[in-house]
Amino acid sequence: MSKRELFLEAASKDNVEEFLRFIQLHKDKTEPFDVEEVVQEMTRDQREALWGKLASLLQDTLLELPPECWEQRKDDDMQEEPAADPKHVMAVVEGVTLVAAESLKVLQDGDTYVALLQIAHMLHDILVSLPVTESPLQFHIHTLCVAWWKKELQGKEKFGRTAFILSLQRSFTLKKPGAEIQRVWSLHNVLLGLDYTREENQQITDLLLQCFHSPFYIRSDDGKRFLVFLFSWNIDFIWVIHATMKNQLEFYSKTMMTHITEIYFRAWKKASGEFIEKIESTCIQDFMQSAILLHRSSPVHAKVRQILSYFHMRKGSQSVDKMLYNLYRPILWKFLSASNFEVRANATLLFTEAFPVHDPDQSNENIDQNIQKQLDTAMGLLDDPHPTVRSTAILGVCKILAKCWELLPPTVITDFLKKLVMELSADSSSPDVRCSVFKCLTIVLDNALCHPLLEKLLPTVKYSLHDTSEKVRAAFLDMLIKVKAVRAAKFWDVCSMEHLLARLAVDSHSVSKRIVDLLFKSFFPVNESEKEWCCRCITLIQMNPMAARKFYQFAYKHTAPTNIIKLMLAIRRVLNSCIQIDCDQSDLNESNKENGMVAPVTLGKDKAVVSGLLEVLVILWESVKKPLKQNEEAQKYTFAKFGSVMSKYFQAFEDEQAVVPLIQLASFMPPAAVPTFSCGVLSKLRRMDSGAGPSHYGLLLDCICSWNQTTDIVELITDWLTEALPKQGEKATGSRKVQIQETVEAKPDLALAYLEYLFSQTSTREKVLVVSQRLLKQLHTVLGSWKTLLYSHLSGTNEDPKCPSVDAALKALMLHGRLSAHLQHSLSEERYYLLSLENVAAWVVDRVLPFLTKSTDDGGEDSSQPLAIQITESFLTVCRDLLLVGLGDEKFKGQILHLCSLVLLSETGYLCIPAVLPILKEVANSYVPEDQHEDQENQEDPTTVILGVVANIFQKIIELLARLLRKEPEEGRQLCQLAHPGLTDFLQVAQMWDRAPLSGVFSTMFAVIIVEKRHSLQKITHPEEVITPESVEDMPPFSSTLLSIILKSSSITRSFLAEVSSSLDSEAITGLLELAAVLHVFAVIKHMGLCKSVLRTAAISVQQQLHKHVGTSVDGKGIQRVIYESSVTTLNDILHS
Repeated sequence: MSKRELFLEAASKDNVEEFLRFIQLHKDKTEPFDVEEVVQEMTRDQREALWGKLASLLQDTLLELPPECWEQRKDDDMQEEPAADPKHVMAVVEGVTLVAAESLKVLQDGDTYVALLQIAHMLHDILVSLPVTESPLQFHIHTLCVAWWKKELQGKEKFGRTAFILSLQRSFTLKKPGAEIQRVWSLHNVLLGLDYTREENQQITDLLLQCFHSPFYIRSDDGKRFLVFLFSWNIDFIWVIHATMKNQLEFYSKTMMTHITEIYFRAWKKASGEFIEKIESTCIQDFMQSAILLHRSSPVHAKVRQILSYFHMRKGSQSVDKMLYNLYRPILWKFLSASNFEVRANATLLFTEAFPVHDPDQSNENIDQNIQKQLDTAMGLLDDPHPTVRSTAILGVCKILAKCWELLPPTVITDFLKKLVMELSADSSSPDVRCSVFKCLTIVLDNALCHPLLEKLLPTVKYSLHDTSEKVRAAFLDMLIKVKAVRAAKFWDVCSMEHLLARLAVDSHSVSKRIVDLLFKSFFPVNESEKEWCCRCITLIQMNPMAARKFYQFAYKHTAPTNIIKLMLAIRRVLNSCIQIDCDQSDLNESNKENGMVAPVTLGKDKAVVSGLLEVLVILWESVKKPLKQNEEAQKYTFAKFGSVMSKYFQAFEDEQAVVPLIQLASFMPPAAVPTFSCGVLSKLRRMDSGAGPSHYGLLLDCICSWNQTTDIVELITDWLTEALPKQGEKATGSRKVQIQETVEAKPDLALAYLEYLFSQTSTREKVLVVSQRLLKQLHTVLGSWKTLLYSHLSGTNEDPKCPSVDAALKALMLHGRLSAHLQHSLSEERYYLLSLENVAAWVVDRVLPFLTKSTDDGGEDSSQPLAIQITESFLTVCRDLLLVGLGDEKFKGQILHLCSLVLLSETGYLCIPAVLPILKEVANSYVPEDQHEDQENQEDPTTVILGVVANIFQKIIELLARLLRKEPEEGRQLCQLAHPGLTDFLQVAQMWDRAPLSGVFSTMFAVIIVEKRHSLQKITHPEEVITPESVEDMPPFSSTLLSIILKSSSITRSFLAEVSSSLDSEAITGLLELAAVLHVFAVIKHMGLCKSVLRTAAISVQQQLHKHVGTSVDGKGIQRVIYESSVTTLNDILHS
């Protein structure tokens, strides 16, 4: 028997295993059996018989195990023998599907395919019941449906619809859906046979809309074709598509928006008849209105503008011009004269971008008249009363000039440019308008035809370089840079060099870098010789020394480090020629390379230029420090060159203005390169006068640190501070000397000044902290010992006139604290240095706080009490700084809070409140919860304990301030003023907590305010005195102070009102006077316009309590009744505002 006959015989239930074997042979690439070949060789009758047998086989197989039972059978626990094996059934189905698909390929006209159609229907019904695990079989049946649709066979609508839906669904689930999207596009004609309005097609409609959410559809070519096609499927579907895409605009990236705009444009381009009208009116014109009416801050506005810009860029096509004219005509001119400035500005943007908006079907004469009207409109927009519209019109007009210069009449061009350059560039009402002129003129400058006219007009705006607005100056310079780049004019003809240098000398970094960009090639022509560089440098110094310094600060950004070093060496040769130093052989060799340049310029003894050149040297060296370190050979060469002449420079240039840069140059080099100078630096520091300022010793200390000789200066400081301490008897006095080569008197004031300078700069501080721990610990100990001097001044036992001053002792205390913080952070893994600060805190408690007493009548304590306060505040400031940088642990915070408590308990400790409040703020800030819902209710938790102490100390502060305001109003007001910043900062931290213990801070303030206000209400004797306050100044003194702090921040106000509501809801406040006091506070908050919704909620709580006093309005006393009625009026105002 032939293969055809064998295969035909196998296609039955009885020979199903043989059928499956044939299918397996077909799948095996090494076997010659091919189903398509076999079916093709069959006669028409054999094919029809094959299809009939396969239909019966498929039907019988499905009767044994329907598709809906396949998954269930696979999950069975196999306790019972199944009626049929699901795998066998699916193998049969897959085989039948394969044969049906191959049969479609060889199907010929005139074939009777009734049985094949029956197979297709059965396989179609299987699709929806297939389990997920059988996706290959699903794919094969799906492919069969697709092929059936493409063959346009009987029942194609049903198979095409199913294939289309399945392809859509698969395109959303696959990671790489490119092929499936291609299949969707190949099936797009299926939609032409579907009715959009029918309920049964709602699933397809939803899937189609989902395509507009898919980046794969939007980005791929086939996806775009399909989405464009959907605009022509059904006219009623267009607005649904548009609404879907418009809702998604906010979430599309700029790149995605490029594809979206292309889809809209292609959909419009391909549409015709009623479809194109619908797209224009529903989509494009809607975008136009949105672009005009949306706020510019809207995230959708820029996306809508991008879509319209895509259409505007395609102007010149008759169809585009016609469409834009028809769609803009009913809306654009109306909105250009709208009352809202933002609408006018948006309309201006569209109008100028779409210019000219004309109907190409009109006659040339009508078109010219229409364009002239639009030009007149643009000129009118430049005079709009609002600066935003004027700025937008400037941008639009400049784009029009750049794009249409050749087409516009010369008079119109001249009028526009004169308007911009001579009027709007000097618009005194708005710096934004002035800025827009210069920013937008750069657009016009891209058109070379404008250069002759602008060359005449631009000099009139030269004084814009000195505009009061920095952004205007920056925009003006950007325009000058553009003028230079396009060679429209000589920039120095627009703005003179003297003006540019004057501005460079004094302006900000942003403006200065633009001036340097403009002038760089003028004063540093890299293509010229080094001799020319020096000449230009000297000229710049002579013209404006400050500008020269600024210029060379930015020079490294415009040229290579090699050129910077070459200029440095060229300046060195110039300086050598000034003092007539003989050039060494290498200099001569370099001179020969530079046309015999030995002395490029003869300066003589021009001190200003010499000092200017030295300053430029320092600036240039600073800018190439890093490249020099990376090139060791170049660094050594530079050190050798300058080191060989530095000693002679110091001898020749003795002027102070020259000495400063010389010392800075010396600090850049190793000490061995400048031996004469480096050997004397430490000696100069030793012999420095005690009253010298940082300008005298700062540079010398920088040198010491840069040469890694910090140990020497730290030893000197330690020795001087040790020597200045009081000695125990004469023997002790004679046993300690400053161990130096020459005897120098100890200068503790200078030692402290040196130390403060070293700590004040990062570079020097880092050098100090890397010296030996032994030496640092010794310095730390010595500074701590100066407490004895402070106490001797405090107790009045110091009678030695040579003893260091109080100020020096206080500075030593502060520096001891700063050194402790640095060492704790840098060196100590334990808490040795924190412990030393805790010991200082204990010393303050034992020795200083007893002096915080009231002054006696005979004045015996007058000098001690202020000093005690000063010591306490200085130490608390040190502790505040340490907490600020996060170095304090739990124990340290507890000790410092204990100190704060004891300070406030002292008789005059209230004077230290301004210093205590920052401590509370930093401690509370270190515990700010990341999650407001985290559990912190444990009373034994360290955080809860410490914050409880903070809340208690704050309550004590409030009590002290309230008492002082009652007893000493003037002193109280002054203290409240000093405490104001600290209270504000603390409350800003406290409001981050919505639970105990810090939430009690607002409860404390609320209680104080209510008590004070109630007291003032109780003192009222006449009804006329019942007045509702309108501002914080109308409240009692302390309430006024607290409310002025609370109402500064809406977040603090909200937390305060939350605490008030909590107190009212708990019925802690029920009395009429207390409720009236609360309403007075609310009235002040209402007039400030803060937290309206929260205030209204709190007012409702007051209303519930106030209703209980309604009887007061009938039978109450006169004052009580007036207070009640006033409260009701105030309450109504709040509730209905």
